[in-house]
Amino acid sequence: MVSSRRSVADAPTLTGWFKSSYSGGSNGECLEVARGYATVPVRDSKATNGPALTFSPEGWTRFVTALKDGQLSA
Repeated sequence: MVSSRRSVADAPTLTGWFKSSYSGGSNGECLEVARGYATVPVRDSKATNGPALTFSPEGWTRFVTALKDGQLSA
Protein backbone atom coordinates (compact mmCIF):
# COMPACT_ATOMS: atom_id res chain seq x y z
CA MET A 1 0.00 0.00 0.00
CA VAL A 2 1.24 3.48 -0.82
CA SER A 3 1.95 5.63 2.22
CA SER A 4 1.27 9.33 2.60
CA ARG A 5 4.67 9.70 4.31
CA ARG A 6 6.63 9.83 1.03
CA SER A 7 7.86 6.25 1.25
CA VAL A 8 6.55 2.72 0.97
CA ALA A 9 8.23 0.07 3.09
CA ASP A 10 6.45 -2.82 1.35
CA ALA A 11 7.25 -1.76 -2.22
CA PRO A 12 7.48 -5.38 -3.49
CA THR A 13 3.72 -5.68 -2.97
CA LEU A 14 3.07 -2.90 -5.49
CA THR A 15 2.44 -3.89 -9.11
CA GLY A 16 3.07 -2.18 -12.42
CA TRP A 17 6.80 -1.53 -12.04
CA PHE A 18 8.66 -0.57 -15.21
CA LYS A 19 12.11 0.63 -16.15
CA SER A 20 12.79 3.26 -18.79
CA SER A 21 13.73 2.05 -22.25
CA TYR A 22 16.70 4.41 -21.90
CA SER A 23 18.14 2.25 -19.11
CA GLY A 24 21.20 0.26 -20.03
CA GLY A 25 21.30 -3.51 -19.86
CA SER A 26 23.75 -3.57 -16.95
CA ASN A 27 21.17 -2.36 -14.38
CA GLY A 28 23.86 -0.12 -12.92
CA GLU A 29 21.98 3.10 -12.23
CA CYS A 30 18.32 2.46 -12.97
CA LEU A 31 15.10 3.45 -11.32
CA GLU A 32 11.76 1.72 -11.62
CA VAL A 33 8.43 3.52 -11.45
CA ALA A 34 5.05 1.93 -10.73
CA ARG A 35 1.95 3.02 -12.64
CA GLY A 36 -1.60 3.25 -11.40
CA TYR A 37 -1.27 4.88 -7.98
CA ALA A 38 -2.33 8.28 -6.65
CA THR A 39 1.34 9.02 -5.90
CA VAL A 40 4.30 7.92 -8.03
CA PRO A 41 6.31 5.12 -6.35
CA VAL A 42 9.99 5.03 -7.38
CA ARG A 43 12.55 2.40 -6.37
CA ASP A 44 16.11 1.32 -7.12
CA SER A 45 15.99 -1.44 -9.73
CA LYS A 46 18.79 -3.27 -7.91
CA ALA A 47 16.79 -3.33 -4.65
CA THR A 48 13.37 -4.58 -5.72
CA ASN A 49 12.66 -5.90 -2.21
CA GLY A 50 13.54 -2.59 -0.61
CA PRO A 51 11.44 0.49 0.01
CA ALA A 52 10.23 3.01 -2.55
CA LEU A 53 9.94 6.77 -2.40
CA THR A 54 6.70 8.38 -3.46
CA PHE A 55 6.21 11.65 -5.29
CA SER A 56 3.18 13.67 -6.21
CA PRO A 57 2.38 13.31 -9.92
CA GLU A 58 3.18 17.00 -10.37
CA GLY A 59 6.49 16.72 -8.53
CA TRP A 60 7.54 13.68 -10.57
CA THR A 61 6.61 15.43 -13.82
CA ARG A 62 8.65 18.49 -12.84
CA PHE A 63 11.64 16.27 -11.98
CA VAL A 64 11.52 14.34 -15.28
CA THR A 65 11.05 17.55 -17.26
CA ALA A 66 14.03 19.16 -15.53
CA LEU A 67 16.18 16.14 -16.42
CA LYS A 68 15.07 16.19 -20.05
CA ASP A 69 15.71 19.94 -20.28
CA GLY A 70 19.23 19.56 -18.89
CA GLN A 71 18.48 21.52 -15.72
CA LEU A 72 19.81 18.63 -13.59
CA SER A 73 22.73 16.28 -14.07
CA ALA A 74 21.70 12.73 -14.80
